[in-house]
Amino acid sequence: MGDIIHAVIIGIVEGLTEFLPVSSSGHMILTNKLLGIASDDQAIVTFEIIIQLAAILAMAIVYRQRIADLFGLSRKPVSLGTIAPGGRASSRKKLNLIHVALGIVPAMLLAYVLRDVIKGEGFNQAPVLFSLVVGGIYMIVAERLNNSGRIPVTAETMDDISYRQAFSIGLLQCLSLWPGFSRSGSTIAGGMLTGTSYRAAADFSFLMAIPIMVVASGYEMLDSYKYITGDNLSFFIVGFIVSFVVAWLVIVLFLKFIQKVKLTHFAIYRFILAALFWVFVMR
Repeated sequence: MGDIIHAVIIGIVEGLTEFLPVSSSGHMILTNKLLGIASDDQAIVTFEIIIQLAAILAMAIVYRQRIADLFGLSRKPVSLGTIAPGGRASSRKKLNLIHVALGIVPAMLLAYVLRDVIKGEGFNQAPVLFSLVVGGIYMIVAERLNNSGRIPVTAETMDDISYRQAFSIGLLQCLSLWPGFSRSGSTIAGGMLTGTSYRAAADFSFLMAIPIMVVASGYEMLDSYKYITGDNLSFFIVGFIVSFVVAWLVIVLFLKFIQKVKLTHFAIYRFILAALFWVFVMR
């Protein structure tokens, strides 16, 4: 299934792409192809679930104070609207578990209904290639409409997001069920289309990622855990550690430099990735 170097490479790719709007699934397919690894190998599928769990853990640690606050476990309320690397935040509080539920339920329900379709057809090469391009166009349109003033920004921080906006973002998140579209891309752009700032949309997208990915990855592990054996344990451990460290760095740096890296930049990158995907995977 691959050696330790492969585990490091795939772990880096997962950590870099899971929370950025560039499609982690597209990157995984391309990376496996370049490394000569079969993407449908069950051990590799299990490995990808494991390193995704590592990325989730990194996200949960970065947002640990806000998560505690949502469940009433924090000594004082915190806000992601002014969160800094390491979890420090201000004392405002408006967002609650209802917002999060409204944001995650639509995609989770649809994913459950369409699971067989997504697993059977969604990861074919042509749909992924197409979604990379369509998702990039969607992101450019969302950013331009948001910046032009045609869509008034009513939520400067995540704590300003209304229930209606949270649910609308949740509906648009359903686009991420199309492999290659990107969960963060669909939600960040969706937030901007509903009147949130770029930062508020990114914060809410990251927070929603934790329960969604925990449920999705946990469900997949029910069928895949048996592929973790003593022979490949070191492969899994190395990938987990690498994915965790890289994902943590990406989240912190993205939040720090978010105003300098626009959605359009990521969209252009997606178009380049689609071209590489076409050359190395589909031809």
